[in-house]
Amino acid sequence: MSRFSELIAQDKPVLVDFFADWCGPCKVMSPILKELKDTLGDRISILKIDVDKNQTLASKLQVKGVPTLILYKSGNQVWRQSGVVQKNDLLHIIEHSN
Repeated sequence: MSRFSELIAQDKPVLVDFFADWCGPCKVMSPILKELKDTLGDRISILKIDVDKNQTLASKLQVKGVPTLILYKSGNQVWRQSGVVQKNDLLHIIEHSN
């Protein structure tokens, strides 16, 4: 967990994508997150966490469904949503979460 805490404590926003290989909507999210990273570049970090391989972390953060996206700024959760979120919606959320 300490490694996760370090990763989300960055000054820039960190978007965490909790996913599973067997999840159809998670597969839809992947190219959206790639486009988001291409657009924002170094202004954001995106972490992909497989809930099947990280059950303890997913449980601790009460991730009940996948995909679940959680946005952190300086280690604090500022936004969270389950399901597919479009790139423009994510851009808006990231830009207005200060």
